[in-house]
Amino acid sequence: MVRAGAGCGMGGNRVFCAVMIRSMTGFGSARLDRPEFSCAVEVRSVNNRFLKTSIRLPDMLSALEPEVESLLRQALARGSVTLAVSVRDERASSAVRVNRTLLDKYAQELLALAERMDLPRGQDLTGLLALPGVCEPEAGVENFFEQHRGEILEMIGAAVGNMQDMRATEGVVLRADLDKHLGVIEGALEHIQVVAPVVPKLYYERLRLRVEQLLTDAKYTLNDQDLMKEVAVFADRADISEEISRLGGHIGHFRTVCEQEEQSGRKLDFLAQEMLREANTIGSKANDATITQHTVDIKSAIDRIKEQVQNVE
Repeated sequence: MVRAGAGCGMGGNRVFCAVMIRSMTGFGSARLDRPEFSCAVEVRSVNNRFLKTSIRLPDMLSALEPEVESLLRQALARGSVTLAVSVRDERASSAVRVNRTLLDKYAQELLALAERMDLPRGQDLTGLLALPGVCEPEAGVENFFEQHRGEILEMIGAAVGNMQDMRATEGVVLRADLDKHLGVIEGALEHIQVVAPVVPKLYYERLRLRVEQLLTDAKYTLNDQDLMKEVAVFADRADISEEISRLGGHIGHFRTVCEQEEQSGRKLDFLAQEMLREANTIGSKANDATITQHTVDIKSAIDRIKEQVQNVE
């Protein structure tokens, strides 16, 4: 019987999970119990820019490694993934055979080395038995497990599916947090859109008062036309309407990508970079304390988004 978490479907030896965004952090396990043997698998994944796999199989299952590697690459796009399989063979015929000829050769070499280096001649039998080739499985063990190849691969696929369920659950939490920070950005943008048209008028008033004070003692009159030209130059230089529009567009695109049934981590990371670029431009052009404060809030939220998308597959 294969025991594992449910949620992702199996197609042959392939694992399919339809989710919006998925975390790269997860764990899954499965176990196969038969009267003759039992087999257990554990698979875990953590963040990684690319897909990196580490597969640990017992010697009798080593031939399965290419298929297990293929299964992981079909199911996953990014992450550092470790998969380990352990087997307990209950058959009397599965007892190991000691290669006495090879064991004698190891012992002779170790004794000769001890004499040459003037070392104590005591030998640890456990250590000798652990040397390569000394303990060998009885003939037929590999053929026995070859007969159960399909079941074992199904169990491995079930464990990967279990891990995918956990990654999908973590993805739901990630999505909620990303939405929260996107909401902060949108709220700050709304305030900026209200303040931005007023900034040139405020600049005009400040500039007019300053110039009038400077010209009072000199008994000169202020030329309104020249003043308006200066304000027009300032208004053009401080115009942030395009940046506001682009930032709003990036937010909409970000949400669309989160809804797509594909690996979206790299695309979301790129969009977060572009959002930060627009926020920096707004902050540098606005020349207004209120807008600057809202820009700080936007950049803080984008930083949190950038941190979170590093964990999205």
